[in-house]
Amino acid sequence: MTPRAITIGTSRPRATFALIAVNVLVFVLTAAQAHGVGNVDFRDSRIFYDGVLFGPFVGQGEVWRIVTSGFLHYSVIHIGLNMLTLYILGRELESALGTARFVGIYVVALLGGSAAVLSFNPDVPAAGASGAIYGVMGGLLVAVIRAKMPPGQIVGLIVINIVISVTIPNISLWAHLGGLVFGAAATAGVLLLPGLVLSGRTRTARSVSRVGWAAIGTLGVLAAAIALLVSG
Repeated sequence: MTPRAITIGTSRPRATFALIAVNVLVFVLTAAQAHGVGNVDFRDSRIFYDGVLFGPFVGQGEVWRIVTSGFLHYSVIHIGLNMLTLYILGRELESALGTARFVGIYVVALLGGSAAVLSFNPDVPAAGASGAIYGVMGGLLVAVIRAKMPPGQIVGLIVINIVISVTIPNISLWAHLGGLVFGAAATAGVLLLPGLVLSGRTRTARSVSRVGWAAIGTLGVLAAAIALLVSG
């Protein structure tokens, strides 16, 4: 899949690399507080404890957890797999949509994953970037469909990852599904919605951009509202 085939605004994947850097930095700080990266309980880290997603704490007003949990990881393998996937898929989507839109979709997917966890499994602590990364997968699926490219590869990747989420213990299926749905919906808002609501003279580069950002903003607010309402 080549980014040029699905592009509505290309850019270098700066945000993808920045997100990887932030995740790695947070992991290093967390590991330092937990005194190592081997068989260490990362919950010994104050950063981890104060940032992990946990329904009862969100319900007590610690709303930042719906975002901070997306930058925390339980182990070297956990962050390694997530960052490798983000490196591969994030560059594709960011190069296709542009940095700003990519970041917007990533944040919406992160919030969507948190909303799903708090809705269906609030009493189990959850952390990791995989909800947002599943949103990137969903976004790529929408992008290849819009470009009329064969979607089999990305569909297969999504199916395999969902099966893994179901069969391997201690993986947050709800974070993955929530991120996938919200990421795909946000990308559809950018790529497909303008063609449905705009026509003729009203379809300009500015109006298309406004519709896309309205969709991203609406979905982000919706995800955050769900997360807070179910925790209240």
